[in-house]
Amino acid sequence: MSASSQDDLGKLVLRLTVGILLLFHGISKIVHGVGGISGMVAAHGLPHFFGWAVYLGEVLAPILMILGVYARLGGLLAVINMLVALSLVHSAQLWHLAGNGGMQLETQYFYLFCGLAVALLGAGRYSIGGSGGKWN
Repeated sequence: MSASSQDDLGKLVLRLTVGILLLFHGISKIVHGVGGISGMVAAHGLPHFFGWAVYLGEVLAPILMILGVYARLGGLLAVINMLVALSLVHSAQLWHLAGNGGMQLETQYFYLFCGLAVALLGAGRYSIGGSGGKWN
């Protein structure tokens, strides 16, 4: 297997891993609604409808990454989603350690930095969008 094929395969594994895992959070929002998030957003002085933006970061973004269509945009949306979540919900825990020696916010940092990696690397050849195009 050529180095180029390995790079594209690595991009596929990254996109599928972060996309599928993040989509489970989005499915939870679809099933249970965004009432809790809208309340948190409003508590920080933002309009309630901003709570609906979670669908962009936890449903649309993962779908774009999984399919490899506008994958860079999907990664960017995931990054924005996680930055908002970290600032609104987890700001007091940013550097706290968990009892097992890891960080309390490992999952949030995982989505943040994997989304950033997808935004920087793009979809690769093994995607619907292909490796061409500014957002693929």
